[in-house]
Amino acid sequence: QVQLVESGGGLVQPGGSLRLSCAASGSIFSIYTTGWYRQAPGKQRELVATILSGGSANYADSVKGRFTISRDNAKNTVYLQMNSLKPEDTAVYYCNLPITSRVFRRPWGQGTQVTVSS
Repeated sequence: QVQLVESGGGLVQPGGSLRLSCAASGSIFSIYTTGWYRQAPGKQRELVATILSGGSANYADSVKGRFTISRDNAKNTVYLQMNSLKPEDTAVYYCNLPITSRVFRRPWGQGTQVTVSS
């Protein structure tokens, strides 16, 4: 079973940057599509970005041009580089392995908190 651990969150001012990491155990991690998701207080969890095993990426419209998802299969890690952060990006960020938009290979972890505030 692949285990996922998110890290890299923190408090940042508007316009700032953060890089989140999703570290996976298990060598077969590289064959899976991986996604970053976020959940703000009082809101449903939403998709932020996904990356296929070959590296093709897709983004939510709200983060296009500001966030970049990437993967290092040798390190079993997927990253989310977040630039030009806005207060509305404040949320707990999670990674997971989607099968469909609603079905995932792993239980949700604890995530990593991102707070954008001056």
